[in-house]
Amino acid sequence: MRLLHTMLRVGDLDRSLSFYTDILGMRVLRRKDYPDGKFTLAFVGYQEESEGAVIELTYNWDTRHYELGDGYGHIALEVDDAYEACSRIKEKGGKVVREAGPMKHGTTVIAFVEDPDGYKIELIQKKDRND
Repeated sequence: MRLLHTMLRVGDLDRSLSFYTDILGMRVLRRKDYPDGKFTLAFVGYQEESEGAVIELTYNWDTRHYELGDGYGHIALEVDDAYEACSRIKEKGGKVVREAGPMKHGTTVIAFVEDPDGYKIELIQKKDRND
């Protein structure tokens, strides 16, 4: 078994695709409209689906906003340098909600950004960069 993808419901597919591709640097791997069901699926990631887990963005054509609830946590991405990643994300118009720095009660350098729908993405700096 292996992890295939995480699905997020989004209120504006173009806005979300722009965030995940232009700001986080992912690629659109595939996209398909389902007119009978009135929804579109778009898969984004850093590598092909056969090589690793990706994110499925589900856009229901008649829904502009979702309540995130309190059970959802976040998506985590490994980065070479969390400080530099936050700087790049802000330069591109992304929202950093927790600046890069050591995690509470630890030494791992982390940061959090938020996508256009309010989903949190944790940036975790590679361990070899913390030494």
